[in-house]
Amino acid sequence: MSSPSKDGHAPNDRPAAVKDMEVIIPDPARVPSSSGVVESKSMVNSSSLQKQDSHRGLLVDRGVGSPRLVKSPSTSTFTLDTKPDSDTKNMMPAAAGAVAAAAISDQMLGPKEDRHLAIVLVGLPARGKTFTAAKLTRYLRWLGHDTKHFNVGKYRRLKHGTNQSADFFRGDNPEGMEARNEVAALAMEDMIVWMQEGGQVGIFDATNSTRGRRNMLTEMAEGKCKIIFLETICNDPNIIERNIRLKVQQSPDYAEVPDFEAGYRDFKSRLDNYEKVYEPVEEGSYIKMIDMVSGHGGQIQVNNISGYLPGRIVFFLVNTHLTPRPILLTRHGESLDNVRGRIGGDTVLSEAGEVYAKKLAKFVEKRLKNEKAASIWTSTLQRTVLTASPIAGFPKIQWRALDEINAGVCDGMTYEEIKKNMPEEYESRKNDKLRYRYPRGESYLDVIQRLEPVIIELERQRAPVVVISHQAVLRALYAYFADRPLNEIPHIEMPLHTIIEIQMGVTGVHEKRYKLM
Repeated sequence: MSSPSKDGHAPNDRPAAVKDMEVIIPDPARVPSSSGVVESKSMVNSSSLQKQDSHRGLLVDRGVGSPRLVKSPSTSTFTLDTKPDSDTKNMMPAAAGAVAAAAISDQMLGPKEDRHLAIVLVGLPARGKTFTAAKLTRYLRWLGHDTKHFNVGKYRRLKHGTNQSADFFRGDNPEGMEARNEVAALAMEDMIVWMQEGGQVGIFDATNSTRGRRNMLTEMAEGKCKIIFLETICNDPNIIERNIRLKVQQSPDYAEVPDFEAGYRDFKSRLDNYEKVYEPVEEGSYIKMIDMVSGHGGQIQVNNISGYLPGRIVFFLVNTHLTPRPILLTRHGESLDNVRGRIGGDTVLSEAGEVYAKKLAKFVEKRLKNEKAASIWTSTLQRTVLTASPIAGFPKIQWRALDEINAGVCDGMTYEEIKKNMPEEYESRKNDKLRYRYPRGESYLDVIQRLEPVIIELERQRAPVVVISHQAVLRALYAYFADRPLNEIPHIEMPLHTIIEIQMGVTGVHEKRYKLM
């Protein structure tokens, strides 16, 4: 195998075919960090594999795509260029390293107000603010951060009804402005109270399109929480038009308007009123997402951002987009240890498991026949690799992060054997499956932490992905897409020989299930 150069970069004569490459991802825990936005150094070593089994595919230890960080003329502002270059856009995964060093504590330290974070959305209507807020809320909850989405539009509708015309949103309508500021203040007060009762991250969803409104929120938050403004900017008229039509179709503001064209004209007038008074964010700590929704490049500008959790938020936003694509989740075919009732292990498939592998191959090849860029992800354990083996026509990638939960000293035992020989461990697991850690093994919370690079990479992908993994791992992945609470994860039904199709796109996340056996 060829070796990397001394500076850690791959040699230039890398093989062209993806199937002949091995991507080695460094552990993010070893990536040094600094104050402000953390720049993740990528090291991708590619070389032809030594003679191996034909079904091995790529091996991924850990890690996710890392955007290039470009310093702007302002010493405190950075621009993240998310356009893939010709050297990396076809790599799977693209590069390495989560933005936050794992060695840093996952708790926000410093002044009391810094332990509570308010992400305040900014932007004109139909720019994807609510979609971004919902996605960020789901991600942070999955990581274990107590996060809540506060939508000011809901407060407005509760207090003033849903039948407000575009005139209510005029900048020269003092009564309308006072009413809108009042409901924004109510939502902010509720968010601060929620934080004081233990909440960590509040997502404040409104246009907040004037400096005066943002100053009001900043004054209310002083000494209570740290504010980061998240501004969404879109300059693509086609995307704006699509979003306007979706807004008229789906917003409660137009639920009682039977005439779509009348609702469309009213929303366009509302948008005109906001555009007349709109003031882009230039103050405080902020993140600007510029033309990111298309999934074909764009920019993120970051100003005065510091801390571990804000860094993770930036990195997540860099990798998200709205390109519709399916993600297929399935357990491996039945293994010999499944038949024996033993946990862990690394056995081959049973006869039924081999039948499922063939059925899965037919399903995938038919479902994704027109998706040339699709890929198959497995764990490194042979029961998933063997399940993927009959699938032809797509590259296969092995992730150690997709390996089953580590059962430690209990690996290879049945639950009856654990109950008999280790009754205290059996009871501890029974009482709290989420936090219970097998001796010398893992807990579900450990699994979630190691799956974060997989989630980021799934968000980054623009083509379909088939994930063939294990029960505990797929419970955690499914919980992310379905926005299920952490305490439910160990109890989510994840049957053998069943495919869960997650459809991701502009209208959110939708699910279908296919039971093949």
